[in-house]
Amino acid sequence: MAKNKFVTEFEVNASTKMLFPYLSTASGLAQWFAEDVNINEDKVYSFLWDGEEHKATKAAQKTNHFVKFEFLPETEEDEGDPTYIELRLMLSELTQSVFLQITDYSDLDDPEEQQDLWENIVHSLKELIGG
Repeated sequence: MAKNKFVTEFEVNASTKMLFPYLSTASGLAQWFAEDVNINEDKVYSFLWDGEEHKATKAAQKTNHFVKFEFLPETEEDEGDPTYIELRLMLSELTQSVFLQITDYSDLDDPEEQQDLWENIVHSLKELIGG
């Protein structure tokens, strides 16, 4: 199945330093992003959604800027074209507002459904941080 790159962003009323631990740590992510998030001794993250476990590695990170999680292949096709989620914090120079840009590269192919999904997920983050 072909993968699709979906990008969206949300304004978040919080500093990048305050937000980044919620994006980059298992305990932070477990509070808003998934039902549960754990990390093992090999630094493999285990995300639990709807009772299904999805494993990922942290493929890249720049403190207070972005984190990218690359999901471990579930099929042979995934091996050469892995699914990933990148969470990027951006600061508007003009307004000093902080934006969370989300890049979701997966086999989901309905942009409206993905937008709704991410709005709900980010709403949980905003409630958590009061932003």
